[in-house]
Amino acid sequence: MIEEIKASELNPEEYISKQVESIGSTVGEGIGINALSGGVDSSAVTLIGHRAMGDKLKTIFIDHGMMREGEPEYVRDVFKNLGVDVQIIDAKAEFYGALKGLTDPEEKREAITRTFYKDVFGKLVRDTGAKHLMQGTILTDVDETVAGIKRQHNILAQVGIDTEQEFGYNVVEPLIHLRKDGVRKLAAALGLPEEIYNRMPFLGPALAGRIIGEVTPEKVATIKQATVIVEEELADSGAFQYMAILHDSRVPGMRDGKREYGQQIEVRCWDSVDARVATPTRIPHEKLERIAERLVNEVPEVVSVTYNITPKPPSTMEAV
Repeated sequence: MIEEIKASELNPEEYISKQVESIGSTVGEGIGINALSGGVDSSAVTLIGHRAMGDKLKTIFIDHGMMREGEPEYVRDVFKNLGVDVQIIDAKAEFYGALKGLTDPEEKREAITRTFYKDVFGKLVRDTGAKHLMQGTILTDVDETVAGIKRQHNILAQVGIDTEQEFGYNVVEPLIHLRKDGVRKLAAALGLPEEIYNRMPFLGPALAGRIIGEVTPEKVATIKQATVIVEEELADSGAFQYMAILHDSRVPGMRDGKREYGQQIEVRCWDSVDARVATPTRIPHEKLERIAERLVNEVPEVVSVTYNITPKPPSTMEAV
C-alpha cells in the first residue's frame, strides 16, 4: 500500500528535499535518464531529478509523432530557459510499427508501454550507460491500473514487471505519493512556470489514446487538427481537462447536397480536482455550436460532432 500525501497536507520544500536525498542515495554516482513529455508530472520529476543529479541526469523527449502540434520544440524551449538541456529522439517508426493493426485499447496500451520502455529506452540505456529511469507516476495512475479500470502505460512494478530484469534499469518514481493537485503544488514550488504547472493533463499514450480503433499517421493528423480547435475554443472554460476523440466507424452525413460518409469527433470537457471523479463541464450551447462548425469546416472529412455528458464514473475521462 502506497502512502498518500494529500495536497492540503503537503509541505512542498520538505517533500522535494526528501526526494532529492532519496534519489541521490539510490543513484549514487551512476547516470540517470528521464522522459519529459511536457506535462506537469514529468516536468516536476525533471526538476527534482536535476536538483539531485545535475548533469548526471539525461533528459529525453521521445517524439513518437502523436503529441500536440509543435509540442517537442515547445517543451525543449521551456526547459532551456530553466537551464535543462532536452534531447529530442525521433521514434515515430518504432511506435507506428508497434501499433499497426491493433484496435483493442489494452493491446494498444501494452504495445506503447513495451515500445517505450524496452525498445526506445532500452537502446538509450545501452547508449548512455544509465541504470535509473526517473518518471512521473502519480498515485491515481497506480489506483486505476491496480483496480483494473484502465492500464496506465507507466505502471510497471505495481503489476509485477521487474524493470531491471525486463529492461535493464531501475525505475525511480518521486511523485508516487501524490495526486494531480499535489503535483501542481509541488511543481509551483520547484519554480516551473504557470503555463506548465497549471497545464491540463495529457495522457501518456498521447493522441494514440484519443483514437478509437487502429492508430495510423492519417488518423493522428486528423486528431491533431481537431485538438488544436478544441483547445483553442475551450481555453477560457476553466475546465480541468478537455479533448477531442476520433471515433472508428464512419458515419453518414451530407455536403453540397450529396451523401458523404465521414468521420465523427467526440468532444469531452471535464470539471475535476484530482481526476478520480469528474463531471462534464456545462459548456454554453453557442460555444458547442462554434466548436462543431469549426471541426466540420476545418478538419477534412469530419461530418459529425458530439459532446459527452456522462460523469466519471461510470465514464472515464479519456476514451481509450
